Amino acid sequence: MGPTREAAYALLREYTTSESLIKHALAVEAVMRAFARHYGEDEETWGIAGLLHDFDYERYPNPPDHPMRGAEVLRERGYPEEIIRAILGHADYTGVPRDTLLAKVLYAVDELTGFIIACALVRPSRSVDDLPVASVKKKLKDKAFARGVDRAIVYRGAEELGMDLDDLIAFIISALRPISEQIGLNRLPSEGEERT
Repeated sequence: MGPTREAAYALLREYTTSESLIKHALAVEAVMRAFARHYGEDEETWGIAGLLHDFDYERYPNPPDHPMRGAEVLRERGYPEEIIRAILGHADYTGVPRDTLLAKVLYAVDELTGFIIACALVRPSRSVDDLPVASVKKKLKDKAFARGVDRAIVYRGAEELGMDLDDLIAFIISALRPISEQIGLNRLPSEGEERT
């Protein structure tokens, strides 16, 4: 058993000051945990991989430093090789194959999670609660929207995972709902729930 979620979060905070990067890490962690439950995998391991996948990015933003330098830190601190290889594999230029389900899921959800949050933030509601899959797919075709998101990675990630893109988008939206407020999105009241 490697380091705990608490230790992983402390490491994230040690290396990352940008609140937007922290929110991205928390979002990817939530999606990874949801996928771990879906596949019957270890939720802590998958969550930590999501939480730490970009922890070194602020300090080492240029390839191949990110995620290579981060991998060195993770090894020094006793993180399992399974997590380290998945994190290395989420960057195509490392050449580390995505040969585990953990690595494939991390690759498939990283860019797309950020993109889905960007889609929610431009809606009047600023929420994923009322974000249709069709709206996300339409925005994917708009090259001017969220320019930093590599669409090729989004499509390749779904393909490598063997999951229909619509299903992947819907899964991520669902996984983000419980942590919406924590990552800067609004929660819409459920039917019968009052606005406060």
